[in-house]
Amino acid sequence: MSEQQPPLRPRRETVTYASAVSGDVRPAGAPQPRAGHPPARSEISEQTTLGHTYVRSLMRSQLRAALSALGALALLVGALPPLLAAPVPESVVWVVLGAGLYPVIWGIARWYVRRAERNERDFTGLIEGR
Repeated sequence: MSEQQPPLRPRRETVTYASAVSGDVRPAGAPQPRAGHPPARSEISEQTTLGHTYVRSLMRSQLRAALSALGALALLVGALPPLLAAPVPESVVWVVLGAGLYPVIWGIARWYVRRAERNERDFTGLIEGR
């Protein structure tokens, strides 16, 4: 003998806001967007002047970080010829090139990656309205 089980009902959700622009569906209790200000994400996707300004701002901040890292590397590499031309023992030169140079380059690279990620995180926060 097999018992018949009642059919499963789909779970019901109450939708309080549906954006015509982005297709967002917000469940009950979710924060509502600010009235009068369209979401920045829609400004970017619609390629408006404001959206262009947002993206340009991100690009400028990323370029600024890249040029700063490049400048630091240029100073580091530019300081090597005078150091190598100075009358210092050969072992000091090898220590500077082998052990002193790479940690500095690694540090500059790490700084750049962290800065770029922070720029992107700030941009995402701006776009999502956080």
